[in-house]
Amino acid sequence: METEKPAGIDKHRERVIAAAAKLLAEGGREAVSTRAVSAAAGTQAPTIYRLFGDKQGLLDAVAAHGWARHLEEEAAIRPTGDPVEDLRTGWELNIAFALANPALYCLMYGEPRPGGAASPAAAAAFAHLSSYIRSVAQAGRLSVGEERAARLVQAAGSGTALALIATAGDRRDLTLSDLAREAVIAAITTGPSTGSSPGPAGAAVTLRSVLPQTSALTTNERGLLEDWLDRIAGERP
Repeated sequence: METEKPAGIDKHRERVIAAAAKLLAEGGREAVSTRAVSAAAGTQAPTIYRLFGDKQGLLDAVAAHGWARHLEEEAAIRPTGDPVEDLRTGWELNIAFALANPALYCLMYGEPRPGGAASPAAAAAFAHLSSYIRSVAQAGRLSVGEERAARLVQAAGSGTALALIATAGDRRDLTLSDLAREAVIAAITTGPSTGSSPGPAGAAVTLRSVLPQTSALTTNERGLLEDWLDRIAGERP
């Protein structure tokens, strides 16, 4: 049985995260020392270790908190009905988030981890991006597999954002983001439906995306069909 955390612990955790986030925004990663966070939050270092495990755990919590707040703001934007246009909007929101929170964004994407593991915030961001890609696929507009499309958009989007962050404001050219966005979208999507056949790969991607909506297959049958569709779409050899 799961034990419910006392409300005081959650409030204490929020206070520490808020203090660390402020230090990060003002002085970057190096400003977020255990001593500085303890002083800013009015707590002791052992409490931080008990709540987050170590400094990396604290930084992960700060990044996850910042990303969650961004998603809350994004949720107020209504879908347009065109999933490709919504993907464009998602890209623009990602770039705006990165430029408004450069130190936080660098925590998410600028520090490679052993084994290629993603930070919790970056993993959450990829899951969110994947929902955009799934909508494009369900509309029959995706020309490559969902996983490949999501990885490409993530790599291009985060790379573009980090490049813009590293460029001084007076030299920053935001049209680079527009060019990168359109190049990626052209690489993974097809035009609006005209009644013509999407081809085997496109049809496989579309069918793969809507498989969760059917219960006609057994688990083994679904797994086999997914494997066949991934092969047709070029996701697997």
